[in-house]
Amino acid sequence: MPGLPAAQSAYPSRPVRLVVPFPAGGATDVLARAITLQAANRLGQAIVIDNKPGAGGTIGSDLVAKADPDGYTLLIATGSTHSVAVVTNPRLPYKVEQDFVPVVDVARTSAVMVVPTSLPAANLREFIALAKARPGRLNFGSSGNGTNSHLAGELFKAQAGVFMTHISYRGTGLVFNDMVSGQVHMLMDNYVTSQGHIRDGKLRAIGVTSLQRLPFAPDIPTLHEQGLANFDVSNWFGIYAPRGTPGDVVARVNTAFNEALRDPELQKRLGLLGATATGGTPQQMAAMVAADTARWRRLITERKLVVD
Repeated sequence: MPGLPAAQSAYPSRPVRLVVPFPAGGATDVLARAITLQAANRLGQAIVIDNKPGAGGTIGSDLVAKADPDGYTLLIATGSTHSVAVVTNPRLPYKVEQDFVPVVDVARTSAVMVVPTSLPAANLREFIALAKARPGRLNFGSSGNGTNSHLAGELFKAQAGVFMTHISYRGTGLVFNDMVSGQVHMLMDNYVTSQGHIRDGKLRAIGVTSLQRLPFAPDIPTLHEQGLANFDVSNWFGIYAPRGTPGDVVARVNTAFNEALRDPELQKRLGLLGATATGGTPQQMAAMVAADTARWRRLITERKLVVD
């Protein structure tokens, strides 16, 4: 009969594209592939990874912000693209709260504070005492200005009350050579990339940056429990959809990912990648991202950091 609307197919009726705004083989890409393999089984359709790297994750993120809000183009965002960049990049082509709708927080990676084994500091108390005894003579490395490793180091300086010089590199891998030789004195880095140097006795793990010990490295105490109260730095990974995506579609994707994240095998695999599964509601993800952004904005403002 004329005038009746055409019947709509139930979502999803075709494969879903998940944009990874970083290169294939990187941490975000590997984590995304592990999670989506399980989530696709729950969703009932394939989830196809589409790597769109460039500009620190900005290019891929902007692509999703401008995509049709039909649930068939999603984004895996990180603390770098949707918390830190909001504060550090005034030319960001998207606004997180206006251009995206949160779907689900999927994983968290924590860093470990490492020092050269040649440094006379076996724990956090001894490192802080050494830094205070040598103001400005100790330094810390990072993977670049405005990165998580840089901001984690600045937060440490603020909470510990020490003065250390920041040395910026083009990736944490480049920091390790100078750390092993003793030229760099501290780094906040993902445990997975540091563990080989720790195991070989070239670096010493002082503490992890989350409030709880890492399940895959339970012998390393947290900085929090060693006296740096409430020190909590982690990088989050979450799924976003373009603003305007229907609520029932968001709920369907949220359910699929939450079910996947409860799978013991997936949790085990994430642990091997240095990550822990999270999950939750879109509202919880939105609150988490807002709090994370506010924390970095406060740090950058108070410390007058130049992060361009």
